[in-house]
Amino acid sequence: MGDPRSPTTDLSTLLGVNHKSSTGLFDISKAYKFLHLKWHTDKSPSNKTEAPATLSRNMSRKGSTPILFSHTAARRKPAPIEKKLECTLEELCHGSVKKVKIKRDVISDTGIIQEEETLKINVKPGWKKGTKISFEGKGDQKPGYLPADIVFSVEEKRHRLFKRRGDNLEIAVEIPLVQALAGCTLSVPLLGGEEMKVLFDEVIFPGYEKAIPGQGMPNPKEDGKRGDLRLKFYVEFPDELDDEQRSEISGILEGCCYT
Repeated sequence: MGDPRSPTTDLSTLLGVNHKSSTGLFDISKAYKFLHLKWHTDKSPSNKTEAPATLSRNMSRKGSTPILFSHTAARRKPAPIEKKLECTLEELCHGSVKKVKIKRDVISDTGIIQEEETLKINVKPGWKKGTKISFEGKGDQKPGYLPADIVFSVEEKRHRLFKRRGDNLEIAVEIPLVQALAGCTLSVPLLGGEEMKVLFDEVIFPGYEKAIPGQGMPNPKEDGKRGDLRLKFYVEFPDELDDEQRSEISGILEGCCYT
């Protein structure tokens, strides 16, 4: 075989095989193992710097046949462990800190033991359903494998009053027929517990909507600018009317123009 320390040695000459033959790959692998033992630094200390560099240089030349051979066994990484992170609309609107306890298997000197850990998640204002938060290597440990990552996916808890539509919030408002026709001032609840007084001097019909700017959800891509709170009205019609009520309603509706 050729001397691997020579910078001009061809790979085929170096390994002493004919890479064009039908058994070329087998012979190459066999020859490589032989040279590896011959020039191994533990067997020949004088070759600590020459042999690896020379073999690497010769095998990387254009036209050389790559050798897929390794003494190492790389540890595989399992698929991520997916968990849900349930958040209220208030938490997603104003931000919060969520602490989640996890249990996982850990390799110790005495074997595999179970360990408990608390992960802290800083919920940012404006996060939406499906937002992913990853914790690298926080999954179970087992021999021959890297620990898996844990990935939390945001889930929105159902709210008793509000429904989220992108950056907007929706709330259903039911009012009596007389207020819908004559106008009124309503106390509208806001996300967080506050209320806002809103004057309505227009006629409100079933399906009527009104937007209150800046009372929706924040958008982190627009410096926290908040969407709208959209009021969707449902008019409560009376089940029955007496003669006096009928007369009053007739008086209100007389002279109204319809288009």
